[in-house]
Amino acid sequence: MLRLRIALIASSALAICAAPAAAEAQQAVIRPDTSGYVAANGVNYWFEIRGSGEPLLLLHGGLYTTEMFGPVLDTLAKHRRVIGIHLYGHGRTALGTRKISPVDMGRDLGVVLEKLGVRHVDVMGHSLGGSVAFQLAVQYPTLVRRLILVSTPYAQNGWFPEMLAQQAAVSGAMADALKDTPMYKSYVAVAPRPQDFPRLLDAMGEFMRQPYDWSDEAKHLAMPVMLVYGDGDMVRPEHMVSFYHLLGGGLRDAGWAREHMSKNRLAILPNLTHYEIGAAPLLATTALDFLNAKRAAAIQNRPPRHLRYGAHGAAHQ
Repeated sequence: MLRLRIALIASSALAICAAPAAAEAQQAVIRPDTSGYVAANGVNYWFEIRGSGEPLLLLHGGLYTTEMFGPVLDTLAKHRRVIGIHLYGHGRTALGTRKISPVDMGRDLGVVLEKLGVRHVDVMGHSLGGSVAFQLAVQYPTLVRRLILVSTPYAQNGWFPEMLAQQAAVSGAMADALKDTPMYKSYVAVAPRPQDFPRLLDAMGEFMRQPYDWSDEAKHLAMPVMLVYGDGDMVRPEHMVSFYHLLGGGLRDAGWAREHMSKNRLAILPNLTHYEIGAAPLLATTALDFLNAKRAAAIQNRPPRHLRYGAHGAAHQ
């Protein structure tokens, strides 16, 4: 019973970064067209590329890999060249002696993208991956064109209080209790050193105990940003709206001609939790609508029909 309780607490706590529902998703995704390692600041990052078209960097949640997105990954790869990176210490990217840090990983991924020949990229990340995506955008503002943050708070207090207590308890001592969980099985299946799992839990626990507040950085993001959450997310609804306010959205009525419409977006997807949203098909359609908005902008910003046409249907000049 104690073992089960520890496993449940650890699974819930680690969901700050991971989605247990992604276990099934990892079993059925299209194979990468290209994969390999790229070195950045002393870390050999594993990358996988699927599909063709404009590049989209896709960053997974903690203790999983790009495959956690399941059908979302497949859908995105039909429209984009999806570049999946295994974050530091995760999947095929080995855990070294560095700490888990979104700031450091954001810096690293700028180097990885440069070495892959990517000059401009859209970015989407879930939870821990969202934090890394945020830091990448902060540090490389001319590299990131559009940014999608899924189930990602801008500060530690964005999580519900009960989750903060559970996150603080995560450590390598939970490793044995997690051996029957998808997060353990997916890790040992591909990790260069499967025996590092307890060390990874220690590193994740240390990371989650560190306070952070990126509100100042959020205010200065220049690229279009979309925030996506589930209505049953681990992030407090007040925090979702607060984040949107920091981006300049939701501060006033957009106007009947959309003259005050923010370039940024807030999407709260119905009937989804933090644990499910990463592999939810609705996430893919929501993301693509935003990513393709630059092509639709000319249509969306046209004046209302009654301003474009006179009484006899003639267009106004």
